Amino acid sequence: MTVSLRIQDDGAWLSVDDQRRVGVGELWRLYDPAFCDCDLADAVVENLVEPGIDGRTVELRAVCQCIVCGEKTTTDWLPVGRVVDGEWRTVDRDGLLPSNASRRP
Repeated sequence: MTVSLRIQDDGAWLSVDDQRRVGVGELWRLYDPAFCDCDLADAVVENLVEPGIDGRTVELRAVCQCIVCGEKTTTDWLPVGRVVDGEWRTVDRDGLLPSNASRRP
């Protein structure tokens, strides 16, 4: 099954099969020491940069700013949803972990 992923409106929305699914202004909690020095970053999404898919998991790279320390940078690949039997399923974005990382003990 083919799924269409597009960034729309100058980086404001992720469209999955022509339906807006993820947008700027969301608050994501990140476990990612590469993003900032906070143990758990509270990151406001400012711009969506690049969509991708890994199996059924839809991933994004986004420009975010941590509201705790002020660091602003582009994230690594973060899971934001899944496509299961052709249907979109949102991933809880309260504790995101980059797809290439492992959770700290």
